[in-house]
Amino acid sequence: MRLLHTMLRVGDMDRSIAFYTEVLGMTLLRRKDYPDGKFTLAFVGYGDEAHNSVLELTHNWGVDSYELGTGYGHIALEVEDVYKACEDIRSRGGKITREPGPMLHGSSILAFVEDPDGYKVELLSPTRKD
Repeated sequence: MRLLHTMLRVGDMDRSIAFYTEVLGMTLLRRKDYPDGKFTLAFVGYGDEAHNSVLELTHNWGVDSYELGTGYGHIALEVEDVYKACEDIRSRGGKITREPGPMLHGSSILAFVEDPDGYKVELLSPTRKD
């Protein structure tokens, strides 16, 4: 078994694809409209679906926002340099919600950014120990 994808419901597909591809550097792998079901699916990631876990973005036509709820946590991305990644993300219009620095009760360097729908994305250095 392996993890295939994580699905997020998004309010504006083009805005979300732009965030994940232009701000976080993922690639749009595929996108398809389902007119009978009135929804669109797009898959984005850092590599092909055969060898990598990806994000499935789902846009239900006519719905422009969702309640995130209290059960959702975050998506985590490993980056070479959390400080540099935040500079790059900020320069591309991304919203940093937790500035880079050490974890409160540990030594991992991390930061958080927020996508256009309010989903949290954690950035972690590869040398984390916590």
